[in-house]
Amino acid sequence: MIFSKQKKLQMPSQAEALPGRSERMPLEKVHYVTGNAMSAPYPEGFERAMFGLGCFWGAERKFWEQTGTYITAVGYAGGFTPNPLYEEVCTGMTGHNEVVLVVFDPEAVTYMSLLKQFWESHNPTQGMRQGNDTGTQYRSGIYYFTDSQKQLAIQTRSDYQTKLDEAGLGSITTEIIQAPEFYYAEPYHQQYLAKNPSGYCGLGGTGISY
Repeated sequence: MIFSKQKKLQMPSQAEALPGRSERMPLEKVHYVTGNAMSAPYPEGFERAMFGLGCFWGAERKFWEQTGTYITAVGYAGGFTPNPLYEEVCTGMTGHNEVVLVVFDPEAVTYMSLLKQFWESHNPTQGMRQGNDTGTQYRSGIYYFTDSQKQLAIQTRSDYQTKLDEAGLGSITTEIIQAPEFYYAEPYHQQYLAKNPSGYCGLGGTGISY
C-alpha cells in the first residue's frame, strides 16, 4: 500500500509539512456496505469514534462489521497538511495518520466494545509502523470526541498494557488525543475491501484478548 519509497519514521514539523489545498475530497453519497448516508446529519443520539491502527483498508472493515455501526469512513488526521492526497500522506510529509471514522448507535454497540476491537485488531507496541507497513501514517492512535471517551481510552490502554506485560510483550505506543480535523480519503479508498474482496490487508493483532 506504500506508493512512495520514503518511509518516514518521524513526524514533520508544521513548517516542513506539505502545503495541501483548500478543495475538499469528494464523498460518495452512501456507504457501500451499510447503504446509509455518508454525510451528516446522522440519526439523533448517534456518536462518533476515530481510530488509527495501521492500513485503513483493513481497519475500516473491522468496524463496519460491528453490530450498531451506522457508517465508517477512512481518512487522514493528526497532521498539518489541509486536504491531503494519499500520495502526499505516503511521503511522511503531511504528518497525518490513516484513520477510520465510525458513526455508531450507542444503544446497539458501546464505545468500550469499539475499544476492545481496536486493541485486539492490531499491535499497539510498534511505534511508527504496523507489521510490514512502515511510516508515521501507520501509527496507533485513539482520537476522542468526549471526556468519557478519553477516560475509557486511557483506562483500556492501562488495562491492555497489563495483559501485554503478562505475555512478555512490549510497551504500548498508542497516542490518545482529542479528535483532530478529519479529511476524507479518496473515494476509491472508502470501503475498499468490500469493493475489492481480494485486496491487501496487513492488519494483525498480538493474539492477546482485551
